[in-house]
Amino acid sequence: STMNRLKLIFIIFVVAVMIPTSVDAQLIFNGNRGLNYVHSASTLPAGFLTAKLYSRGYATVSNGPSGSVNIYDATGRLSINYGLSKHFELTVTPLLYADGNFGGETNNPGDLFMSVKFGSLGSLGSSLTYGLAVNTKVPLGKVYNIPFEPYGAKRIGFGATGIVSYSKDPLYRAEELNLHFNLGYWNHNDVGVTLANNVDAAKPTSMSQEILYAMGVIIPKNKFEFSAELYGNFFLKAPPESAYSRENYLYISPAASYKLTRWMSLSLGADLRILNSSDKTLYAPAVAGVPRTLASAQPNYAGWRLNFGTHFSLLPTKMYRPNHRDVLLQKAENRRELFEKIIREQRATESAEAELERIKAERVRAEKELERLRRILEGDLKKDLQEMKKENKN
Repeated sequence: STMNRLKLIFIIFVVAVMIPTSVDAQLIFNGNRGLNYVHSASTLPAGFLTAKLYSRGYATVSNGPSGSVNIYDATGRLSINYGLSKHFELTVTPLLYADGNFGGETNNPGDLFMSVKFGSLGSLGSSLTYGLAVNTKVPLGKVYNIPFEPYGAKRIGFGATGIVSYSKDPLYRAEELNLHFNLGYWNHNDVGVTLANNVDAAKPTSMSQEILYAMGVIIPKNKFEFSAELYGNFFLKAPPESAYSRENYLYISPAASYKLTRWMSLSLGADLRILNSSDKTLYAPAVAGVPRTLASAQPNYAGWRLNFGTHFSLLPTKMYRPNHRDVLLQKAENRRELFEKIIREQRATESAEAELERIKAERVRAEKELERLRRILEGDLKKDLQEMKKENKN
């Protein structure tokens, strides 16, 4: 029954939240249409509610004088998306878990990210869709300046993201190839925050700012979706040398997802760093330095990461009912405005064609009348000539 399905979803949801998962701590790009990092310009229909659980992890070995030490970094998040209206969508993303075995406290929970997207803009029937997302971060975590993760500070951060999406079939976007392009700005608002040893030399004196860019492609194949994302950053103003992650990064992230049911799908992918910039962090024993986590060279960002995700469609509840008629009706309702426009244009075309046929028919009838009149006139002329010939003979 529907109630049993709702109970099952709730149990899965609670268990997934309680399990320490490993996922992205960089949440400025919070994908919500089959992608982990890249925004789609389309918004959820009004009243639709979805949730995603992401896990991501990295591990390496540090070979020091005292032997080999295993190093790992794990983070996790939950993303909730709700369609407020035709053009507005709200996203709330708490960072559930962030941990590493390199020392320090565990962030459980971590920061809260929120985003309002104004999207689904563009001409009806067009393959291009546009949107704009306004983003903010509420600092709830205990630990910041974390190795192997994008830079963050214990301050409210803010930014905006411009979005352009392309769909091969604008009528059935979820069933054909889709491309998404993002360009964003983020301000860490971090002047005066403590980065290392609580010394002034380690504190930012101006706001750290960066440009964020990303693009993604989704290729659906029956119950599977194959995707690839390219995402990175460029610091307009880099944080001070006491920050672990103060260089630019660029990753490519291939993934595949499988739709278990109409309301649940699983995804598996990997993040591979393709920009290998040199490490610019200052390490101890410098006064403003941070501790090394590896005995040898310190990577600025993880060279690879595995990620896993679970996507739930929570509302409307009819999504749980495997009724193909409801699915077709829902698709028709979502495209009603476009279909009505197509029908109006078709009727206008048919009316024009009917008028043209009527004009053609009138022209044919007129030509026939002229031909008959010509024949009548020619016939009368022949009679006059015959009468004149008779009179001359007489």
